[in-house]
Amino acid sequence: MDRLRAAAVTEPGRLRIIGAVLAGALLLFGAATAWQVSEREASADAVYGRSQPLSAEAANIYRHLADANTTAAKGFLAGGKEPRQTREQYRRAIADASLSLAKASATTGGSARARAPLARLNQWLPVYTGLIESARANNRQGLPLGGAYLRYANDVMTDELLAAADELYRTESARLDADYRDARAWPWAAVATGVLALGALGWAQRRDYVRTNRVFNVGTLGATGACAALLLWLLAGHGVARAQLTDSDRHGAQSLRVLNEAQISALQARAAENLTLVARGAVEVADGPHRGKDAYEVRYERQMARLTGGTRGGAAEPGSLLARAGTLADDEAGRAPVARAVGAVRQWQSRHTAALSLSDRGDYDAALNGVIGRTGSTDESFARADRALDEARGHEQREFEEAARGARDAFTGLVVGAGVLAVLGALGAVLGIGRRLSEYR
Repeated sequence: MDRLRAAAVTEPGRLRIIGAVLAGALLLFGAATAWQVSEREASADAVYGRSQPLSAEAANIYRHLADANTTAAKGFLAGGKEPRQTREQYRRAIADASLSLAKASATTGGSARARAPLARLNQWLPVYTGLIESARANNRQGLPLGGAYLRYANDVMTDELLAAADELYRTESARLDADYRDARAWPWAAVATGVLALGALGWAQRRDYVRTNRVFNVGTLGATGACAALLLWLLAGHGVARAQLTDSDRHGAQSLRVLNEAQISALQARAAENLTLVARGAVEVADGPHRGKDAYEVRYERQMARLTGGTRGGAAEPGSLLARAGTLADDEAGRAPVARAVGAVRQWQSRHTAALSLSDRGDYDAALNGVIGRTGSTDESFARADRALDEARGHEQREFEEAARGARDAFTGLVVGAGVLAVLGALGAVLGIGRRLSEYR
């Protein structure tokens, strides 16, 4: 310790300590940069390749299940001879839901929060399909019991399957939000270390100039250049990635969430509309402000209010799902299909009112034609709205992928570059200080 203390009070000893501190600071800066950037790069990669696809898969499960329920009710309304096209659409929706369920089960990564809704979905899906087959069998024989089976199947779908799918969707959406937060967080430790290293290099060069009157020391100047280059790269790379992630979230992930909710609300409204004719007033609201009203009609009105607001015509009301989808769309290619969906839903509401009026007057066949007829029916309007929402979702998915890929690519090479520049800077600092030390020999 005495020898070290004695060496520290001499100029060569001080230079050795300064060289060690500068080299250590630069290596620490490189290590902090590599550590924090690698974490954010992994989170950005998770947003692009895992979290958002899983969230989309969970939304697909919900949408396919709701589509199957809607189609089953439509086929039931068609009578004993269910159209082949409707039957195939139902089978396809169930198959798609099963496939999405299998994908989600295989890629959730063993998440405890995801396992519970997945188990519930696997448990209740065969129960639901069995109830639908019982409803069909009774309906083909003209037995009223078929309607009871269908209503029970709808309750299973709503209370068990869709509830579990919604829980899974919210779990995966929360994971996506967490990955977004991790990827966008500024690497403050690396930035602070870089600023300190740059300040230390500046102080060392100033000290060298004051003591020797030399303007430049090539080694420490090179180390300063490497440190500044890495700090600028870190700030620019993360700034670009952060901007791209924000864009992919607002004009991609958030748009997709709203469009998914809108499409699901449309499917639920369509199922409720079909069940209104199946039940023929047999199911009423037991309590609350809608007490005594047809339960399925109340459900239909609730979903329509979520879609476009309470009015029956014009643009979607502010705060409704379709109004929010139009606001989040950042170009005409995204806004146009949303506008078509609004028009189709408004037409649907008008045709529904006409069909309901016919049903209330006792003209059931005319009302049925107004709901599931080939032309001029609510089914036609619903199909137009569904296609428009599909188009909007496809566009927003492409927007998300492009922006998220750009965010991930902004980090490319930064981890390796941090290591290389830090080592070069440390070598430059050691060589620069060594050049001064050689003057004392």
